[in-house]
Amino acid sequence: MDRILAERLFVQFSQLVYQQCGIRLHEGKKALLQARLNKRLRATGISSYEDYYHHITSGENPPEMVHFLDSISTNLTYFFRESQHFEFLENIALPGILDRKSKRGENRLRFWSAGCSTGEEPYGLAMSILSHLDDPRKWDLRILATDISTRVLDVACRGVYAADKVKKIPPQLRHGYFIRRGNRNGEEEYEVATNLKQIISFRRLNLNDNYPFKGPFDCIFCRNVMIYFDKKTQETLVNRLASYLTQGGYLFVGHSESLTGLSHPLTYVKPAVYQRGY
Repeated sequence: MDRILAERLFVQFSQLVYQQCGIRLHEGKKALLQARLNKRLRATGISSYEDYYHHITSGENPPEMVHFLDSISTNLTYFFRESQHFEFLENIALPGILDRKSKRGENRLRFWSAGCSTGEEPYGLAMSILSHLDDPRKWDLRILATDISTRVLDVACRGVYAADKVKKIPPQLRHGYFIRRGNRNGEEEYEVATNLKQIISFRRLNLNDNYPFKGPFDCIFCRNVMIYFDKKTQETLVNRLASYLTQGGYLFVGHSESLTGLSHPLTYVKPAVYQRGY
């Protein structure tokens, strides 16, 4: 097995990652890439970085390409991360959306968590929305949750979290939407209730690929995803997301992200929140 990732191969792998999913791996990510590659070499039994590169680019092993991209993606999240977004959703965005739809006699509510990781964001969205509907039965509510990583989607679909993961969830939501139980080691776990799982569809999606759905969505959460993309890829993505928003719909990005310098049709509302015009 190669002990050091040659510069030539680092460039080749970096270009491959960029072409596949738009993530830019700069020189400072070389050690990270090497560590992730080592795991895939051990898993596949392939002896060198070069042989592995040919293995995933031959077109004969699409599942391993998925595993490779899984290993590169970073997934840091927790329930109600960047809480200002959920406060804005509950106090401003959602009441406006519900009012407009009620006046038009519509009951369709669609939300998209793009880059949903292990599920905390879409489950948090579901709790926020359901807890602010006077009669949830009146509304056709669905949340699409997508990620490039099959590994984190497996966790999200299970919807089972350790006690320390849910301790910051408000008690009334935790009691209303989670089932407390013990695991095989006697540790406390919380499983998302069925009524929450039923309104969320988890799907693997590379944001650079074609989208197998039509939308439109009332809100799209695409937070802390674009920080891995260059400006060109960011601009392309933002315009694609904007085209999937309803009139008056909102795009939420991470607070460390900005659309400044990008050409797009959205209106700035507040830091990390943008709206499509009517």
